[in-house]
Amino acid sequence: MRIREFAPQDWAQVWPIISDVVRAEETFVYDPALTADEAYDLWVDVPPGRTAVAVDGERVLGTAKMGPNRPGPGSHVSTASFMVAADARGRGVGTALCRDALDWARRQGYAGMQFNAVVESNRAAVEVYLREGFTVVGTVPGAFRHPTLGRVGLHVMYCEF
Repeated sequence: MRIREFAPQDWAQVWPIISDVVRAEETFVYDPALTADEAYDLWVDVPPGRTAVAVDGERVLGTAKMGPNRPGPGSHVSTASFMVAADARGRGVGTALCRDALDWARRQGYAGMQFNAVVESNRAAVEVYLREGFTVVGTVPGAFRHPTLGRVGLHVMYCEF
């Protein structure tokens, strides 16, 4: 597996990953009625941001987007989001994408990386982020409506460089 920059021809494989994750309503705060065009505009970042894919040969296993967390006085802190194909989970794809995003942010001179809304029941992602140096700086109780668990918290997580 390798991580590389997103190319427009990747969209045919990236969109099904995004669609599946969003429609499951378990880990992202995106509208489940999100269209492919809306998702493209939301996910594919332009500089100073970046979109990447994890590939095995020609197959896209996962994707990441990263960039400044906020504009202006908050632009020294980065953020990132990750999605992995259902059949590629548990194989280190999310970890590789997270490490790639952290490396990218450090090279760009960011002071740290902040995740604004990590669903606390997404244990696999939370464990990856903790292993990679993030801490939970706060949790908004009941801020996410999970389809089977009901209202669960959203973590704000931060990794200082």
